Amino acid sequence: MARISAQERRESVVRAAIAEFALKGYYGTSTEAIAKRVSVTQPYLFRLFPGKKAIFVAALVGSMEDTRLAFERATDGMEGSKQARGAMAGAYARLISARPETLLMQMQGYAVVAAAEAEGDDQTGELVRADWMRLWETVHLSLGANAHETTRFFACGMLGNTLTAIGLPSDCRAAGA
Repeated sequence: MARISAQERRESVVRAAIAEFALKGYYGTSTEAIAKRVSVTQPYLFRLFPGKKAIFVAALVGSMEDTRLAFERATDGMEGSKQARGAMAGAYARLISARPETLLMQMQGYAVVAAAEAEGDDQTGELVRADWMRLWETVHLSLGANAHETTRFFACGMLGNTLTAIGLPSDCRAAGA
């Protein structure tokens, strides 16, 4: 049987962490649960990551990267076209339908980053903001570098995320977006 590299193990920990944190939040998730999900010991988990917050940030950044890549793939070759917005919206709907933990992880992440910064931890926020800006840039370029359209896309998306998270229909067209 082939050995799993540290990088592959790290990626499996991030996937497990997304699932755990998405459902139970930062404070409700134990590193023991994450380690158990990927069949490693806690000491090994802490060889891969310096602590729980680092695991959380990696999970949040991973879920945002999944979203960014879904947008990028959906709009390949159609940058600036009118179809790009619908293609990204459809790709996101498919992503969160197939892996709802992606959405839930992002929702958990915003609250944890805000709390970390309130406690004086600016580094966590900086890491997450940098990744969010990569997401923004992907959408912005796909929509023809139109700031109004990019803002509108994210506003509708955040409304949809919130409605989905609380179990309501999330079609932004009904809200005039």
